[in-house]
Amino acid sequence: MISDYNKLSGLQKVAILFSVLGESLALNLVKSLDKTEVRKIRAAMRDVENVAFSVKKQVMEEFYFSFVSEKFQGNEESDEPKKPFAFLDDLTDEQIIAMLITESPRVIAISIAQLSAEKRMKVLSRIGEEEKGQVLLSIGNLNDVPLEAVVQIANKLQKKAKQLPKTVAFSRGGGKDLADILGSMDPEEEEMFMTNLEQENPELAEEVKKYRITFETIFEIFPDNLLRDLMNAVDLDTVAMALKGMDQLISDRVIGVLPKKKQAMYEPVAGAVPKRDVDNARKSIVQSAKQMESDGAFKLEDLLGGETVE
Repeated sequence: MISDYNKLSGLQKVAILFSVLGESLALNLVKSLDKTEVRKIRAAMRDVENVAFSVKKQVMEEFYFSFVSEKFQGNEESDEPKKPFAFLDDLTDEQIIAMLITESPRVIAISIAQLSAEKRMKVLSRIGEEEKGQVLLSIGNLNDVPLEAVVQIANKLQKKAKQLPKTVAFSRGGGKDLADILGSMDPEEEEMFMTNLEQENPELAEEVKKYRITFETIFEIFPDNLLRDLMNAVDLDTVAMALKGMDQLISDRVIGVLPKKKQAMYEPVAGAVPKRDVDNARKSIVQSAKQMESDGAFKLEDLLGGETVE
C-alpha cells in the first residue's frame, strides 16, 4: 500500500487523481493532455490501485481546486489558477461566520473545509450543537459532492461575501449582533439578507427583529414623545431628506411632533435627488435611534411588545 505522500511522483499523483475522479471526468477537467500523456496516466493508474485514504486526501487537496478553478474562472487569463474559495482568504473570521450563518450544513462543511484548523474551530464554535453535528457529518462525506456543485457553491458564496460590510463585529450575542451587522449594510442589501434569512432560518430572523431598528419601523413602534426626541436630535435638513418619498401621513406626523420653531423652518426637499442621499439621511436617523437606546431612553423589546409609557 502507498502510504507516503512525499514519495509520490507527479505522474503518480495525477494517476491517483484520475482514479478518484474517474477518467472521463478527469479528462474533461484536464483537456490539454495529449494521447501519449493519457496512456502514461492509464499505465500509472495500475500501479496506484492500493493507496491509503490519507494519501488520496492529500493528492485531492493539491489538485482538486486547481483543476476546478479553470472552469470557475471562465475565460480569465492567469498564469496561476485561482482556487474557487480563494476569496475566503480576504475575509475576517467574523465575516466568514456572518456569511455562513444562514447556509445549510453541507455548504458550511464545504466552506470550512477550505479553512485552517483554527478558523474551522471558530466557525464551529458559533454553530448550535445539533447543526454542528450535521456539519461534521457532512465534512466526512465531502467526497460525494460533485465538482460542479462545489463550483456553484463557491460562486454563490463569493457573491454573498461582496454584500458583507468590510468590518463585521460578530460576538456570541446572536440576533443582536446580526441586527447590528444588517444595520451597517445598504438598505437594499439589508432587506435582501433579511428576506433570505426569513426563508432559511425563521427562528433566527425573529430573534434579529427583536433588536433591529429600521427607518420604517421607527414610525410603527415609536410613540410621539420618543419620535419628538429623536427628530430633535437630528438636524432639520437631514429630517427633510429622510422624509423624501415617504407617505404624507408619516411626514405630517414627524412635522407635528417638532417644536413650533422647527415646524416653521421646515421645508420639504423638492425635485429629484440621488437615492444615496435619502438612504444616508435615513441611516443617520436610525443611528440616532440606536444611540438613544444605548443611552437608556427606551428598550426596543418593550416597544416591540406593544407597551409604551408616555
